[in-house]
Amino acid sequence: MIAEVIINRSAKKLNRTFDYNIPVELEELVVIGSRVLVPFGKSSNLVEGYVIAIKENTTYEVKNIAQIKHNLTEKQIELAKWMAKRYFCNLSDCIKQMLTPGTKNKELKKNIQDKKINVVYLKKDIEEIQFDIDIGKIKSEKQKKVLQFLKNNEEVTIPEIEMFTGGTRAIIKTLEKNGYVEIVEKKIERDPLANKKIEKTKNLPLTDEQEKAFEKVKDKILKNEYEEFLLYGVTGSGKTEVYLQLIGQVLEQRKTAIVLVPEISLTPQMIDRFIARFNKEEIAVLHSKLSIGERYDEWNKIKEQKAKIIIGARSAIFAPTENIGIIIIDEEHDSSYKSEAIPKYDAKEIAKKIAKENNCPLVLGSATPDITTYYKSQKGQITLLELTKRANNSKLPNVEIVDLKMELANGNRSMLSVKLHDAIEKNLKAQKQTILFLNRRGYSTFIMCRECGYTVKCKNCNISMTYHKSINKLKCHYCGHEENVVTICPECHSKKIRYFGTGTQKLEQEINKLFPQAQTIRMDVDTVTKKNSHEDILNRFRNENIDILIGTQMVVKGHHFPNVTLVGVIAADSSLNIDDYRATERTFQILTQVAGRAGREKLEGNVIIQSYNPENFSIQYAQKQDYNLFYNTEITIRKQLNYPPFCDIILIGFNSIFEKEIIEVSNSVYNYLIQKLNNNLFTILKPMPSPIDKIQNKYRWRIIIKGHIDENANQILNECLQQVYDKNYKNTRIAIDVNPNNMM
Repeated sequence: MIAEVIINRSAKKLNRTFDYNIPVELEELVVIGSRVLVPFGKSSNLVEGYVIAIKENTTYEVKNIAQIKHNLTEKQIELAKWMAKRYFCNLSDCIKQMLTPGTKNKELKKNIQDKKINVVYLKKDIEEIQFDIDIGKIKSEKQKKVLQFLKNNEEVTIPEIEMFTGGTRAIIKTLEKNGYVEIVEKKIERDPLANKKIEKTKNLPLTDEQEKAFEKVKDKILKNEYEEFLLYGVTGSGKTEVYLQLIGQVLEQRKTAIVLVPEISLTPQMIDRFIARFNKEEIAVLHSKLSIGERYDEWNKIKEQKAKIIIGARSAIFAPTENIGIIIIDEEHDSSYKSEAIPKYDAKEIAKKIAKENNCPLVLGSATPDITTYYKSQKGQITLLELTKRANNSKLPNVEIVDLKMELANGNRSMLSVKLHDAIEKNLKAQKQTILFLNRRGYSTFIMCRECGYTVKCKNCNISMTYHKSINKLKCHYCGHEENVVTICPECHSKKIRYFGTGTQKLEQEINKLFPQAQTIRMDVDTVTKKNSHEDILNRFRNENIDILIGTQMVVKGHHFPNVTLVGVIAADSSLNIDDYRATERTFQILTQVAGRAGREKLEGNVIIQSYNPENFSIQYAQKQDYNLFYNTEITIRKQLNYPPFCDIILIGFNSIFEKEIIEVSNSVYNYLIQKLNNNLFTILKPMPSPIDKIQNKYRWRIIIKGHIDENANQILNECLQQVYDKNYKNTRIAIDVNPNNMM
């Protein structure tokens, strides 16, 4: 028997199968989905591959499969094949999504029994490390492999690094000496839910709207039928209670449930509510903040069918789950369900495919549904379930808009309008909590010379550097490059260097200055670098009754703080001024979500939105918290301009260290597509530099296509990619993304 094997390598030229003979002694063991070790090329080392087909003979002279490690099922291989075609990537990249996060050996077992282990962390930013690799500062391939492994995995032990990368302790010590990693002694806790002691709860009485939604989905669970539902409910309307009771029905049928939440919203509150309702032993949690050991144990718990409820971020959709009874995607509008790394998959699309195969319902929940999702519900492609009232009969918060242009005209140059300042003061006196939202981290957005207009930009990327006061440095958020603060303009030698824009660090400093009696806490990318820091900040805010929480979009979604009665949005325009057709949608969503954090119990909630564009319809309708008004306006604009859901946006991105080559490759792709794609069905824009045209010293170009992706178009794009790689352009990388999150 002959096995068709795909080699576990990222090179495009290896994105095809190679035939291997199955030795007689392995014939009963090798199946589609087997993970095998095979001799490959001239190397004496065995390489890893995956069996994706088995046949009786071959026309080639073939080598034997050397070893076998069972891992995947035939169903998983079929899903990986579909993904590779749908998302224009290597089959091996898709298969990797479904592999068990780790494999135990004797040394790992010994470490588990010890009370403490040495854990290796990255010490420098990922972007900074990548830059050092690109410029040749890090030359060792083994060092690169270790750093790549640490980039993809948190809380890694030295034996795990040795096992998965082939790196040695000496290599890790060298990286530590050069400041790239740190080794920390840590107490082992392999169960991520070990310390959770939650008081048990029972099903709450459902409102009429909740009951109606529950019954419709329950009917499909009992009939073992697929149907896609949109549970559209205002903030605080009790969507989670509906999820919990539906999962209870699934467990009664002796089936399993998958619940996806956005990575940023994977808070203890959501998990706590599940632990309070169900047996902790039946719950598995999967997300990137777990250590490899924890993920390994949770994965096996699922594989051995001990876990009946899987809660996790987008990658949890690939968990080895059997007998699925329901898939729930909370905050379905959230952009984190779309991967920006290869494979650029959409977890909602994968969930739909898996739900169909398992004949079970798929429930998408949101207070501000994705425009495309809601459009499908209006067209009858998705069943709409509505929750129009808050579950505890609490009122929606009162929302006011402050025109910052008027504040400036009246001489107020503070980050806080008079109205927001007075509201914070009043809230402090009443001993109520406040959330202040600003979607920019750092201290100042950019530094500019007022004499000549010179702006300090990163030397590796064509982007302004951000000032971080805590380290008194300028930092590029794209490549991690740092520079000392500029005090004299390098262009005109003027000393009139000024800081423009504001970030969360600066806001925190100003709040501490204006309200010295207030306790504040900040949550942004810079303060949640360690494991559990996200959870710790939220717990401190709630349990220590800290007065003011300052944060980026991390504070927006899914949190329930009964004592929060005031929410302030410092700059509502930050999400409007981006080069993306979804700018107004994202602004409306984020403002509505952050407003929903106020007044969630019996206390009245107030929201103050500060803006330089108060007349913009997304801000106006967020004030009214009226999704239907916003949708009707936005969908009309989308139709006129032919944007999704009336077409797909296909972004072909190019990056290269050589400008001449990137222009040649992008024009070659453009000419191919002009000839092959039907010009009546597709609009193909000429190759242009990307809005951020250089990152990490690599030029960036893009081609944008509008049209509906069907089987034929998908085939043409895949063939186009293959032709480019056959021409052997060594310095240019291409990625195709359908309906991307980031148009930059």
